[in-house]
Amino acid sequence: MSEDEEINFDYVKQICDEIFAQMKKAVIGKIDVIEYILISLLSGGHVLLEGVPGVAKTYMANTFAKILNLEFKRIQFTPDLLPADIVGTYIYDQNKNEFRFRKGPIFANIILADEINRAPPKTQSALLESMQEKQVTVEGTTYPLPEPFIVIATQNPIELEGTYPLPEAQLDRFMFRVFVDYPTGDEEVEILELKNDEAKIELKAVTTAQQIKQMQRMVNKVHIRREIMEYIKDIVTKTRTDPQILLGASPRASIVLLTGSKAYAAIKGRSFVIPDDVKKLAYASLNHRIILKPEAELEGITVDDVIKRILEEASPPS
Repeated sequence: MSEDEEINFDYVKQICDEIFAQMKKAVIGKIDVIEYILISLLSGGHVLLEGVPGVAKTYMANTFAKILNLEFKRIQFTPDLLPADIVGTYIYDQNKNEFRFRKGPIFANIILADEINRAPPKTQSALLESMQEKQVTVEGTTYPLPEPFIVIATQNPIELEGTYPLPEAQLDRFMFRVFVDYPTGDEEVEILELKNDEAKIELKAVTTAQQIKQMQRMVNKVHIRREIMEYIKDIVTKTRTDPQILLGASPRASIVLLTGSKAYAAIKGRSFVIPDDVKKLAYASLNHRIILKPEAELEGITVDDVIKRILEEASPPS
């Protein structure tokens, strides 16, 4: 962040409020999901949306990109999808008598990796460098990805035939795993009313790539006390010693809670993190990083049950 750039968290809140207001015009409910996507974007992370078909996962991502005025690309993952179909490949240019690089769809600001678990592991791994390093390497040459950059992946938790479960290394690259549920009865009626007169939906872009990058720099300046860092440490380390957990969360989970809580504070117009920010993000940050012991699962215990108990045991700072 440049020295002459003003740190104004009211400005961040104002922009985020406008984003939410525009999203509410086209998406009924799901504000918590949109919030997680925005937190991921401002933190430089990625998000995995899990839900049955038809709950607006793709529509939400597309609308989000339009409102932020960012370049959007959708990649439909299928069993025959190749890594080159994602990152790009070299093609021979007969006019110039040379090979030139043709960029793949990964070169955009917002990437929707639709049904990511339908592609084989080799293709899934093509996203790893992109998500972690914000770059791709083809034939020994490295190409930076546009900024800002976020991968919004979707998967169907019900249909397992013909799918390839994401390996732990790839799951860990996602900042949050968010479950997108069915709408309530009232929300479903609102959806029907909205679709019945869809022409009335007038969305406007409320930001630019440059403004998003500015907001990302402001998020980095949010203050977090050492006591809250200790609180984050307590939560994450408890997952490694809990008797019901086979595999606990890595230090990456601690970093996610740190950066995510700073982004959430900025969205709320605050220059500092409070313990409730950490609690808010704990479930989505940890639910894909914890593996329960088989005996705990046989007892009907869920990951969310364990996270809830850990949060109750960890003492937040005053």
